Amino acid sequence: MKKITFLALFATILTSYGQKYGDLIKKADSSYEVKNYTISTAFFEKAFKTKPELKENFYNAACAASLANDKKNSLKWLEIAINNGFDNLNHINTDSDLDNVRNEKKFNKIISDLQKKTELVEAKYDKPLQKELLEILKEDQEIRNQYFSAQKKYGYQGKEMDSLGKIMVLKDSLNLKRIVKILDEKGWAGKDVVGQQANQTVFLVIQHSNLKIQQRYLPMMREAVKKGNANSDSLALLEDRVALREGRKQIYGSQVGTNPVTKTQYVLPLEDPDNVDKRRAEVGLDPLSDYVKFWNIVWDIDQYKKDLPEIEKMSKQKN
Repeated sequence: MKKITFLALFATILTSYGQKYGDLIKKADSSYEVKNYTISTAFFEKAFKTKPELKENFYNAACAASLANDKKNSLKWLEIAINNGFDNLNHINTDSDLDNVRNEKKFNKIISDLQKKTELVEAKYDKPLQKELLEILKEDQEIRNQYFSAQKKYGYQGKEMDSLGKIMVLKDSLNLKRIVKILDEKGWAGKDVVGQQANQTVFLVIQHSNLKIQQRYLPMMREAVKKGNANSDSLALLEDRVALREGRKQIYGSQVGTNPVTKTQYVLPLEDPDNVDKRRAEVGLDPLSDYVKFWNIVWDIDQYKKDLPEIEKMSKQKN
């Protein structure tokens, strides 16, 4: 009887949240965070039915379903995730979220097929370059994880934050020198040369650099995207950063500022707000209304256009 009551209540909860893909994914992620894995799985399933053409979030869904002991959906979604580019074999093999399906025959077949595919692909990799880029990625992410963890504990100021900030600046400087050398000697190495993670390292380091460096390598990244050697959504973030630093409006709305008085976040000056979602879709980004929810921003185009003169004023004062 409890099970029937729970399912009836559960169906009501799902219906009340509407049909938007982004909203459903957010609810799925939130349910996962509080360990409501069955609810999380159901939200993922409803999201995928809402927009079956989208191929994102399937790996996270596979993890939630595994933890909910929904082996059928977990294995189905894991296979979809892999077929659409999630090829981090080491992560899959060590992710405890998938332990409930690890002994299933289908799981072993999925991993065996991925292993064979990975070996064929990696046989063509520039192994020394891949290793160096992954080392840089580790350096880049480790110090940032330390910094953000300390920020939660100590706030934005204090000796701890100052010390970590200086270490991060130093590491960024050293990593940038290595990346610049790689770019100047070998160009923008594609995923087919160094793999997905190592390929993304170049963008991560460049986006942390100064305007002069970003301007220097932005054209190279544009060419890399055209050739399939870099991600179009990452390029969009760099385009926005450079535009704002040059005193222009951003194109995709990826950059967010903080109001110094209210401490609330807002979308920094944006070109042609009415068509921003069209531009975002062209580079594989979610609608802006979904993206800005992370900062608790409610996207209202008409209100934004009214506020834009004040937003531009705040942005100039900050620069």
